[in-house]
Amino acid sequence: MPARPTPDRPGAQEWVPEGADVDALAEAAHGCRGCELWAPATQVVFSSGPDDAGVVLVGEQPGDREDREGEPFVGPAGRVLADALEAAGIDPDRVYVTNAVKHFRFTERGKRRLHKSPDVAHVRACVPWLEAELAAVRPRVVVAMGSTAARAVLGRAVRIGEVRGQVLDPPGDAGAAREAGAVVVTTHPSALLRLRDRSGWDEAFGSLVADLRTAADVAR
Repeated sequence: MPARPTPDRPGAQEWVPEGADVDALAEAAHGCRGCELWAPATQVVFSSGPDDAGVVLVGEQPGDREDREGEPFVGPAGRVLADALEAAGIDPDRVYVTNAVKHFRFTERGKRRLHKSPDVAHVRACVPWLEAELAAVRPRVVVAMGSTAARAVLGRAVRIGEVRGQVLDPPGDAGAAREAGAVVVTTHPSALLRLRDRSGWDEAFGSLVADLRTAADVAR
């Protein structure tokens, strides 16, 4: 995914230390000005989990609670993900979790801050961080959760329904996951929140669990 810099979105490459480990990357990310999203956000939200994890989970971007607490997947979608990991038999303490975009993009409505999906340009600007993370962790499998994550990981747009649950080869030079052993695409846990207490929840949750089990099998 080649960078297409503009004055307000020059790309993160200037701020990414070459050959750094995860701790050094997380520290450097606080100074990133690779796109304009840093300005209204409370803070950068980098990652959580061990730097030798066999499985890396990549989401879209931080939400409101993540932005305030500085940790990925600590909000409602994070609870869905935690339940799915447990159901899939995956120890959450052995999984590295991050996002394609490291700052919260939102629109304000009164005192509320409502999620606004990042543009493709934001994903491109932030890809150098994800590339560096995956080069440092070198996971056996990357799970891209949702279309934004899949674009960052694979370097191209995909239809989730066409590729989800499949074990895909790493994308070569095009995407961030070229250092990974394999890629599995699934839906973002936030998509399940809209189904809570409605028909379709069990099926959707079961599909997410099945995709995570596929990734766990690859990582063994």
